[in-house]
Formats: sequence, structure tokens, C-alpha cells
Amino acid sequence: MSWKVLVTARAYDIVGEPARNVFESNGCQVVIPDRFGPMPEETLNGMIGGIDAVLCSPDPYTRAVLHSEAAAHLKIISRWGVGYDSIDVPAATEAGIVIAYTPGLLDEAVADYAFALLLTLARQTARVHADMMQGQWSVAWGFDLAEKTLGIIGCGRIGQAVVRRAKGFGLRILCYDVYEDPAAKALGVEFVSFETLLRESHFVSLHAALTPENHGMMDEGVFQQMRPDALFVNTARGAHVDEPALARALNEGWIGGAAVDAFVEEPLATEHPFRTAKNLILSPHQASSTYETGRRIAGTAAQAIVDLMHGKSPERVVNREVLDSPTLRAQLNS
Repeated sequence: MSWKVLVTARAYDIVGEPARNVFESNGCQVVIPDRFGPMPEETLNGMIGGIDAVLCSPDPYTRAVLHSEAAAHLKIISRWGVGYDSIDVPAATEAGIVIAYTPGLLDEAVADYAFALLLTLARQTARVHADMMQGQWSVAWGFDLAEKTLGIIGCGRIGQAVVRRAKGFGLRILCYDVYEDPAAKALGVEFVSFETLLRESHFVSLHAALTPENHGMMDEGVFQQMRPDALFVNTARGAHVDEPALARALNEGWIGGAAVDAFVEEPLATEHPFRTAKNLILSPHQASSTYETGRRIAGTAAQAIVDLMHGKSPERVVNREVLDSPTLRAQLNS
């Protein structure tokens, strides 16, 4: 038995060799589209006919897609990465479709990148590089990190990896999370209210998982509560942020600067207000894009598919309850 696998993850061309090896050694038929995702819902719906599994980017697996006739053979959606907010999880569970993902594999890469963006903002390295490439020689004054306060919103695996890096820079670290993880407390962080974090932090780094409750949490009111010299970094999800509000906060000086690696709509529109915002660094959703991390994710995401194909439960499943559901489309070994 072999499955037909659609691959829409953009990184597959670059670091997908481990996944290709897994698929090839298990006899899977791999389908590569003309372009990788994320793609519009109607395009996706036209591609999944007869497909058993997908290794996907943040494609819109809505209820309409998942319950469509085209998706009748679909048994597993294996997400390249940790975010699955583009997938209607209850609808997938109802349809008997497994959702696999790769938590824990990209924590260090994302934490490195978040801290790199923070340093770039604080010391103005992107600005002076651009100036020098234009023939200028002009010093940009920045900010020390030592003895300043870093506020981390969302102190799970990635947030804690950022904490470990921040400790070496002599930063005081505040955290806000709905769950106060003992592992984070052991690192010496101070859990505070959201308002306290905004008021006292010189730097704010966002690492929360996207939920209906925190969708758009970074709005005008939040940016107005931050210090006027605060620097904001988002390597989490674009939908956490009211993007016009952030652009206004930068242009009107409510905060000192920002670096953004995730957006509500990707790729970023040419006429987006971020394109003309002041003191803003833009990054094309690449916080986890290291060769080593990409290869680990590729192999793990592919292995989830072939595990299920062979009747074995994948190791990392979002909707684990589907494995015991009578609607499960795959056959598990007893």
C-alpha cells in the first residue's frame, strides 16, 4: 500500500531531502504543485482530489475544504512547523482527518532569530548598513541591553529559549502567560500582569500561540500602554497584531521601533502600511529558516505521514482524540 502525498510547504525544495527520502523509501507518490503555498482556498480545493496526505504550509484547510468531495480521500494533514491556526481542527476531527505538526523542533532557531531582531533594533545595524550601501557614513545611536527589562508574551518552549539567551545579556525578564510554567519560573523570570509587562518593558517579544482569545491582542490600546522608547518583536503569528495600529504606533511615536516576521496575509502586500512605517524591520516569516532545523522538520513531518500509512499513530498529533474516533479515515494497527 502506498499513498499519494501533496506537498505545498515552501521549504521542501531547499531542505526537503529527508522528507523525499522518507517518501521514496516507503513508496509514496509525491505531488508537487506549480507553486508552493500558502495558496487560496479555491486553488487548494482544486488540488486535493485523490490525495491521501498533505505536507503543508499555512494553507487554509477550512471546514468547506475539509468536508468537500475533493477531500474525500484525505487522511492526514502534516504541518511543516508548529502553527496550525490555518486548519479548522474541529472540522478535521469530525471528518476523521489527523493533524500532525512538529513542536519542539524549531524552538532554538526561532529564539535565535527573535534575539537577532532585538539586537538589530537596539543597535540600528540594519539602518547603518543601508546608509553605508548608499555611500553614507553616519553613526546611529542605539540602546544598551544590559540592565534593561525584556517582556516576553507567551513563555512556552520558544519563550523560554529566548529567556535563556536574555540571561546572558543581563536583562531583567518579565513574562505574561495564561499558564505560569514552572520551567519558566526555574529560569528566574518574573510572571506579571499584561499591563505591568507593557508598562515596564524596554523590549517586548511575542511568542504566544494564536488562539481565538488572543487574536488581535496587540491593538492601539496596547501600544499606547508601552514605553515611548519600547522596541517590539513579533516572530509568532501575524494575526496577534492589529497591523494598522502598529503602523500608526510607529509613525506617531507611541513606541520606539518594531521588527515583524509574521503577517496577517503572506506574502506582504505591496501597498501594506508597514511598507512606509517608521523604525520598522520587515522579515519574510523566516525565523525558523535554518538548514539544520528545516531538515529536522522535513523528516519529522514526512514520518508522521508514513507512520499513519502503516497503521501507526504519528508521534506529534494536534487532535489526538481523532485516533479513537469511528470517523478516522486511516486504519490503525491494533
